[in-house]
Amino acid sequence: MRDHDDNGSERPIRLSFEAVSITVAIAQLVPLKTFRPGLKESSKYTQILSSIKAVGLVEAPVVARDPKHPDRYFLLDGHLRIEALKDIGVSEVECIVSTDDETYTYNKRVNRLSAVQEHGMILRAIERGVPEAQIAEALGLDPKSIQSRVRMLNGICRDAIDILKDSPCPIGVFSLLRQMAPIRQIEAAEIMVGQNNFTAVFARVLLAATPDKLRVTLRKKKDDGASITSDQLARMERELFNLQMQVKSVEESYGADNLQLILAIGYVKKLLANSRVVRWLTQHHPEYLSEFEAMAGIESFTDGKLAAE
Repeated sequence: MRDHDDNGSERPIRLSFEAVSITVAIAQLVPLKTFRPGLKESSKYTQILSSIKAVGLVEAPVVARDPKHPDRYFLLDGHLRIEALKDIGVSEVECIVSTDDETYTYNKRVNRLSAVQEHGMILRAIERGVPEAQIAEALGLDPKSIQSRVRMLNGICRDAIDILKDSPCPIGVFSLLRQMAPIRQIEAAEIMVGQNNFTAVFARVLLAATPDKLRVTLRKKKDDGASITSDQLARMERELFNLQMQVKSVEESYGADNLQLILAIGYVKKLLANSRVVRWLTQHHPEYLSEFEAMAGIESFTDGKLAAE
């Protein structure tokens, strides 16, 4: 595979990862971040641990070679997975080796499993004869919730599913969409994508704003006095319209505002790179200095550094 430089000449494309993964002793890995207290008691860590116990490691950690120590690797991504492997007594792990000198979080570049994708995965596992209890253990879920995930897309039209298939929609959203007619499901799905809001609260607002003719008549439950009146519905429709207008206004000015912010931060960083400016601010306006440091992402300037300059 080749690329072209500015002169039109071919040049080989540099890969961001080594072509072959390697097996590394966990003791050779150097984590690049620390865990906050109580993280191992979180549901996320429990789910990762349960998944590894049930089906093994699905996503390999990402490491970078330490140029000063050939037998050591920096752990770029997969800290929780490595901790889970330690807890179950695993001493080695297969890793992907990054060739870029990057320390950003690779999780930001990974598309996490959406509810629709999870639904499809559970269906395929059941079709292959995997017991529901084993599926629940692998996903860190209550076994009783597997059937609700299996039925999650019942009554949802295919076009709405396609719109939301890669979106982080909670399961509760689909139970609300099920109460709408197919054409309204598509409209609601497009609104959620356009607003980048996939919460059940937002879906409930969309349902409340749905005209009666676009609702699906479900089996009525005992009236508990919580039904929505026409006045409340009209008010919610107005609030939703105002919210959409506000979001549109923010979207229109976002690019210019973001550029101005980047320029302002760059200017502040250049000011703080001047030791005389920093010294003057320290002596006369220390409160401004702390704010400028926060803007520039600089934690602090040591007294020794200032003195040396």
